[in-house]
Amino acid sequence: MTPKRVGIMGANGYSGEELCALLARHSHVNMMTLASRQHAGKRMCEVFPRFAKNSKFSNLRFVSPSVATMIDAGVEIVFLALPHGLAAEFAQPLLNAGIRVIDLSADFRLPDAALYQEFYGSEHPAAHLLSEAVYGLPEWYRERIASARLVACPGCYPTSILLPLIPLFLDKLLLPELYISSVSGISGAGRKPEIPLLFGECDESFRAYGVPKHRHLAEIEQHLACSAGEDISLSFVPHLIPAHRGMHTTIFAMPKEGVDAVRIRRKWEEAYGGSVFVRISDALPDIKNVSRTNFCDLAVRLDERNGKLLLFSAIDNLVKGASGQAVQCFNLMSGFIETEGLLS
Repeated sequence: MTPKRVGIMGANGYSGEELCALLARHSHVNMMTLASRQHAGKRMCEVFPRFAKNSKFSNLRFVSPSVATMIDAGVEIVFLALPHGLAAEFAQPLLNAGIRVIDLSADFRLPDAALYQEFYGSEHPAAHLLSEAVYGLPEWYRERIASARLVACPGCYPTSILLPLIPLFLDKLLLPELYISSVSGISGAGRKPEIPLLFGECDESFRAYGVPKHRHLAEIEQHLACSAGEDISLSFVPHLIPAHRGMHTTIFAMPKEGVDAVRIRRKWEEAYGGSVFVRISDALPDIKNVSRTNFCDLAVRLDERNGKLLLFSAIDNLVKGASGQAVQCFNLMSGFIETEGLLS
């Protein structure tokens, strides 16, 4: 297959670095340009020595982020690994130039500009593109992703929550009231020098944050409501754990009459039988088993004392929760095998 000419804006963040690592082993990628305002002019291997011997990256230098640079480099697809608010400013001019966009930020995940302003605290800089953006959850939107110009990659928490729940609500197996507890590695906050994220603040610690209205809540609610055909009552509590990467989610749900753990597992197997990156197991998911992979592991238990279902998932927040999912979308958009670059 003809390789795709690719550019990355924001290649110096945790998700950007992970994206580079995945594309470095991708058989059908010509890396044309890497943009980073912080490292402009530096060679890639100066900033990330791990890429010193990689033929795709060793001679590349970071450039300042600009649409003109991407156009001059002749890229066909651009990954935006930028903070929310900034990514949207680049999307329209890139699309106008005929360049397809895969956005890893939150800028195009919500279809309602007012909802974006409520949860992200600012007016949306490209609200007219919200209706065009395709939600980049490949297990459920493969066909739309394949033909999209603009893909909005899901957040890490929503990925760990939507994958176990969407098929269950589509089949009307659960009551519309959920309680969700998730934990994430520190890299989920990005590569930024803030005191609460320092090693000395996080080591040997465990804390909740972003409650009761975490930014990902709106994203989770809108997709679950769409699947259920009704509003969902949802309490969501994220936590920070003293680990660099990884995400684990526990969902407390009340099943409808006659639904047990066996039926839940059977539904997952039916929904994800053709999805390489969703694994269903009798064993409870463990972050170490998905670390540095694009897999999402699922398991279910029934608490017979109170009739509640306990649903578990684990992902790597930087891979399936960000860059790996973006590469999965890239493969679909390019007509490549969906697993290309994602299986060691």
